[in-house]
Amino acid sequence: MTLRTLSFPLKVLVTLFLLTMGLGYLSALAYLYLIDVEPHTKHGMGLVAAVIMKYYGQRETTSLEAALRGPMGEYVTEPQRTQIVRWLRAGAQEAEFATVQPILTQACAGCHSVAAGTGLPSLISYTEVARYTVVDLGQSIKSLVRVSHIHLFGISFIFMFTSLIFVFSEIPVSVRTLLVAIPFLAIWLDVGSWWFTKHDPIFASIVIGGGMLMGLSLALQIGISIYEMWLAREPLLQT
Repeated sequence: MTLRTLSFPLKVLVTLFLLTMGLGYLSALAYLYLIDVEPHTKHGMGLVAAVIMKYYGQRETTSLEAALRGPMGEYVTEPQRTQIVRWLRAGAQEAEFATVQPILTQACAGCHSVAAGTGLPSLISYTEVARYTVVDLGQSIKSLVRVSHIHLFGISFIFMFTSLIFVFSEIPVSVRTLLVAIPFLAIWLDVGSWWFTKHDPIFASIVIGGGMLMGLSLALQIGISIYEMWLAREPLLQT
């Protein structure tokens, strides 16, 4: 059986599945850009710098100051940011918290509060804010473990199904084998480099490279499969 010889209903089913996976991946990229990249580009940071900030952190400053100079910078005025930073660098003492609490309530409570229901950490009381007045070490080990296992399980299932469809292509076996193996190698590179980047920012480029390789291999699997089902009159590549 090949993709070209599938029945019409099966071709429709497989095509719709592949297109949905492709749209899902593009949506994931858009979400990643809007959450992790776009807020930093407003402040002149490139993609690599954004990855470093996410996983390695900004170890010369605190999490709260990094946020105020990065993605949260647009929500406070310069005098407000200066006042909060002055408090942070003076030791972020509870006795002086009253000088910055009104600013945080006004600028941040819309999203960073239990009442907002956004799921973002609350920044109302001193106890809540104090967790972000320490040096920014990037994502915590607990967070990395949680996100890693979700990605490893979820993306592996996606590529399991897309690859299972793709192996019925008529391109040479060596090419099919390569395009089935590459996505999983890309997953290991992508997720594994999160951990390495937390240790050393030099690995940040591998995070980007692994993601690009994953996206390219998915695009090839989807593109070749759909082409062979609907357009090809003979094998795409001769063995």
